[in-house]
Amino acid sequence: MAREYRIRPKADVYGFAVGILMIDTKAPFIPGDVGNASTYPFPVLFRTVPGATVKKVLNEGDESLAEKVVYEARQLAHAGVRAIASDCGFMLRFQKAVAEAVDVPVLLSSLLQIPMLEQIFPRERKIGIITANKKCLTDDLLNLSGLKERSRVVVCGMESQPYFRAPILDETGVLVPDEIEREVVTAATMMLKEDPAIGPILLECSSLPPYAHAVQKATDRPVFDFITMINLFSAAGFRLPYQGIY
Repeated sequence: MAREYRIRPKADVYGFAVGILMIDTKAPFIPGDVGNASTYPFPVLFRTVPGATVKKVLNEGDESLAEKVVYEARQLAHAGVRAIASDCGFMLRFQKAVAEAVDVPVLLSSLLQIPMLEQIFPRERKIGIITANKKCLTDDLLNLSGLKERSRVVVCGMESQPYFRAPILDETGVLVPDEIEREVVTAATMMLKEDPAIGPILLECSSLPPYAHAVQKATDRPVFDFITMINLFSAAGFRLPYQGIY
């Protein structure tokens, strides 16, 4: 029987693998950033959540945004995306609400990888987290990830690093990648110096994946971020037949 394709009543476009909920911010999204389409080897669809500013999502943890977040997630689902992510680890607050509202996998925060890291690394190994703002990454938020043992987590914030803070937190509109890379690598190496028990490093912020390679080179540690999470679910959703020699 010939394959048939039927319209999706609420879809204007087709063929997007992953949908990404963007917070309402203005920043240069360079390759490797969650907000840059060329980061992915598959098509992605972006939707901004109006009013979900850096101040409200990070600083205030405004849970009243849930309705808007759910609405935009549903629009992505209507377009046929196979998974929905976001561009801010602090969107974890809306993980449950969105997961209950759509019928596709929801991965709103890179922090969702914490339970997996707890399981796959020896218990004596801690998880080093580099976040946009340490003060905002509260224990309550970490617990939403499914974290079992708070003592296994070491958090380092980038909020006091001037080259990172300017474009990402203060939205100055100018980003200097080489300088941010230096700041992130310094943060990672200092974190390991203070606590050598750290095994994997997890980058919370969606603007940090461009520097993951440099962090790994400097620390010789496995580095996880939004992109490792998104790629995992994309690979699971689009399995290909194996080819080879027997």
